[in-house]
Amino acid sequence: MNYLLSTLLFLYAALPAIGQPQSSGSVEWPAYGNDPGGMRFSPLKQINASNVNQLTLAWTFRTGELEQYKGTSADEKAAFEATPVMIDGTLFFSTPSSRVFAIDAATGQQKWSYDPEVYLRQDLSEITSRGVSVWPASNDKTASGAAKRILIPTLDGRLIALDAKTGKPVSSFGKDGTVDLRQGVGNISVTSPPAVIGNTIVVGSSMGDNQRFNYERGVVRAYDALTGKLRWSWDPIPRSKTDPGFETWKGPNATQTGAANAWSIISADAERDLVFIPTTSPSPDYYGGERLGKNANASSIVAIRASTGKVVWSYQTVHHDLWDYDNAAQPLLFSYNQNGKPVPAVAVGTKMGHVFILHRETGLPLLPVEERRVPVSDIVGEEAHPTQPFPATLPLLGLQKPEAWGLTPDAKAAAQRRIAALRYEGPFTPPSLKGTLVAPGNVGGINWSGMCYDPESGLLITNVNRLAAVITLIPRAQLAQSVKNDQELMRAETGMQSGTPYVMKRSYLFAKAETGLTMQTAPPWGTLAAINLKKGTLEWEVPLGFMLDPRQFPEAKQWGSINFGGAIATAGGLVFVAASLDGHFRAFKTSDGSLQWEVPLPAGGQATPMTYQLNGKQYVVIAAGGHGKLGTKLGDYVVAYQLP
Repeated sequence: MNYLLSTLLFLYAALPAIGQPQSSGSVEWPAYGNDPGGMRFSPLKQINASNVNQLTLAWTFRTGELEQYKGTSADEKAAFEATPVMIDGTLFFSTPSSRVFAIDAATGQQKWSYDPEVYLRQDLSEITSRGVSVWPASNDKTASGAAKRILIPTLDGRLIALDAKTGKPVSSFGKDGTVDLRQGVGNISVTSPPAVIGNTIVVGSSMGDNQRFNYERGVVRAYDALTGKLRWSWDPIPRSKTDPGFETWKGPNATQTGAANAWSIISADAERDLVFIPTTSPSPDYYGGERLGKNANASSIVAIRASTGKVVWSYQTVHHDLWDYDNAAQPLLFSYNQNGKPVPAVAVGTKMGHVFILHRETGLPLLPVEERRVPVSDIVGEEAHPTQPFPATLPLLGLQKPEAWGLTPDAKAAAQRRIAALRYEGPFTPPSLKGTLVAPGNVGGINWSGMCYDPESGLLITNVNRLAAVITLIPRAQLAQSVKNDQELMRAETGMQSGTPYVMKRSYLFAKAETGLTMQTAPPWGTLAAINLKKGTLEWEVPLGFMLDPRQFPEAKQWGSINFGGAIATAGGLVFVAASLDGHFRAFKTSDGSLQWEVPLPAGGQATPMTYQLNGKQYVVIAAGGHGKLGTKLGDYVVAYQLP
């Protein structure tokens, strides 16, 4: 009886997380991942595998965003990565320049807009905003009846609270509606929506990676949702001997290290008063000689008590990160069935293609993890950690064993020569002077696109990148000569890593030809994959999109595409995803990964879609605005689909 009661209570508490109907004929999408724990699952089934191929355009909304970029170089970095939220019949979303729009969820007609007037000519590492948050959260019973606020963190380090009905700043929040996030921290941006838990707002930050070792501190801060007052601040890097984990940061300059910040989505568990922070690599990404040791809390998932800011547990996915293996995906909170009993769990998907399943209350693995020996560093001053954690039973995703590939025998031979000239000794091969092949590369595996979970099938679904990076360290004293002798260095991405003995050069294993961009490793280059958590096996994996013209290369649809922007799952047995470079929006069958529907978008779809029901009709919506760094078509569209 006690077990039955606890199970019923658990399921009741989970109802809002899977889209509890808010009124007759209405099912909302109230947070970035639908629920605060980011399952990205909807109980809607009006659109299903039997009728999805009948979807038609419901409406299109245009933001006018490209006008914001005129006279600047913003379009080279801008990416429309936002996922709208839907509450009270209204969609709320942000543009790359942090403008906010409210539009009618049935018609796409604008209700209001707000422009924080971000100066786009300043030095911004990224120009994107993945969305807004709503306070109070839909599952918050303590704030019932409170006037709703839309929270937008900006590229220039502000947190702004807007009245959900009018779009006007809430004057009682901070100073005239704004909190200055740069005060006391430095030149940070925010590119992801904050977590909302009770009357607390938890926000991370975004910053550059590789220009110096002493970047801004990657603090995570909590603010009062009513007043904007700071409640607590947590620095992932221990700064004094009394801080937990201090002994894992070694060297006289270790406490000056920056970053280890949380730029991705933070998850919240209101019932347990916990937020789950995905932290990144300390600065710089590819040389750790100034921060020797395990580097506790960096490249980790950290559970923090939301009411106090105290660390409850910390689980490190990469020790002494030398590969830019940020935890880019939102930690996914779900109920894991262990020996017939529901266990509160968090799924962690990583750029390495590793998936860890942890107990939500303790951080202990629910599925086995092994510490395996990895290659040592040959860089003077560096000490790579001797082991790294590997999931022992779940499949590894992404490019694990690169093989040379080319469209022609000559192209393949060139790829073979390039790979042979690089250092590669398997996963976690450290950066080197000769150049190291890093596979999976820093774009994934699993990147910010993240994962979704279908509780009905027990499938954890994610899109995957399969692109190898090439990392070369150049002694600073030899930089001038290296530039003179290496023309590729002038074209590659270069990080000065000031404060260290080395400059970083990063490129990727692809080649440019008349036919377009081709990889030098074997396809598929991007996939959609489903892991069966009931069995611990790969249920299916299919190519996602294409990069070469299928009219010229019919096999291109089997080669997949680099992709950014996640997937969602529905009770209709469907997975919706865009993300790929070809600019299509697709629906796959959840059970087997078969393609059910695809449609071209008016611009690149590098965003995660969402779905909701209003007045008895289900809509599927995606932002289509392209990605400057990937070179997909830029635009300013939000597009909705429905059944006829």
